Amino acid sequence: MLQPTIVRKMHILYGELMTKHTKSLEQLLTSTVIIIKSRIRTISLEIFLQVSVLNFEELEMDGKRVVVLTIPAAKNVPTAFDESRYIRIGSSKANLKDYPEREKKLFRLLDQGIDTIENTPAQYQKLTFRKLFGYFGSKGIVLREETFEDNLGLRTSDGEYNLMAQLLSDNSHMPLRVSIFTGPTKGSNLYSVREFGNDCLLYTLDELLRYGDVLNIIQADERNRVVERKDVPLFDDKAFREAIINAILHNAWVEGNEPMVTVYSDRIEIMSRGTLAPKQTMEGFYLGRSIPVNKKLSEIFIQLHISEKSGRGVPKIVEIYGREAFKFEENDIVVTIPFNRVGQVGNNVGDKVGNNQGTLNKTRQTILSEMRNNPNITKAELSRILGISTTAIDNNISFLKKNGYIERIGSNKTGYWNVIES
Repeated sequence: MLQPTIVRKMHILYGELMTKHTKSLEQLLTSTVIIIKSRIRTISLEIFLQVSVLNFEELEMDGKRVVVLTIPAAKNVPTAFDESRYIRIGSSKANLKDYPEREKKLFRLLDQGIDTIENTPAQYQKLTFRKLFGYFGSKGIVLREETFEDNLGLRTSDGEYNLMAQLLSDNSHMPLRVSIFTGPTKGSNLYSVREFGNDCLLYTLDELLRYGDVLNIIQADERNRVVERKDVPLFDDKAFREAIINAILHNAWVEGNEPMVTVYSDRIEIMSRGTLAPKQTMEGFYLGRSIPVNKKLSEIFIQLHISEKSGRGVPKIVEIYGREAFKFEENDIVVTIPFNRVGQVGNNVGDKVGNNQGTLNKTRQTILSEMRNNPNITKAELSRILGISTTAIDNNISFLKKNGYIERIGSNKTGYWNVIES
């Protein structure tokens, strides 16, 4: 309830107006608006001071008395000072009205809470989930048609499919690309681009991890050899796996951008969009205190044994490559997986056939290129791409296998091609 003094101040407004302004009706009306606005500001401030939890604190700095006023965080609308609202842009202060998109987002945030893949409607509402059922089934978990949407949280409070549903549907409409450059920077020649995604996110993740096995060349280390040579991978596969899973799991999908994997001649960079979870600290992040950005998706990953609740992913990467493997940018987190080369075999990871490629004809070079871009490519697909018979494809593949350019991993039906660096 308002104090009686404030009520009395509101009652005397009319009396003040009649005594101060009597020249004309027009002047009276104009002055009425001015005085009411002024007094309403004053009374509103007094009401604010009564009902808000303000904190005044005295400090001493350099021998001087300083009074600090702490204003509570905004709950319904952004806090204004002298009718203006401000935001931080880098190290500078800027008027919020000059950034309408941020202003709109801030008001929506205060009204509806933080945007998540659970409360954000999917861009596409005609979704199917055949692959999702298949993936859960492969893990021994049976989804029921009548309950899976509720159990997995695939709809918003308004009944629309949410963004998580889109990611887990048969077509996520989210492409994930692996770009390979021949040198150490993006200024180097682009060797190839392999596109994953536009699929159920769970299958996209499996494909990315499988492609990591293709990139992870096993090198023969014969230095100080006594009896057996030592096989040395190009990079640590466990660190790569954790980095990929974390990038997908904690990516800010609500921003409309997907993770990105870039392969250079000396490293792999795995970039996820967004920053740390709101309640996460930098130290907690490095120690593996699990605060997921996408909570429900994290629960699904744990249920499918893709990730663990122990939060050991980041500590595993730190154990192998140190904290310097992580780079925090304004809107991204980048994990760098350096290559461990034995000598200098080949010039780069893209050129897996080293200096011998010059001895290959154009057909065989094209076959190697297609196999790099798609290790699951079939002989029939190669035949269509090259415009030659499958018999000719068989002959060329036999040559490439015999001379150590490629190998077949797994069976003819379910395996894949591995291009070998010589």
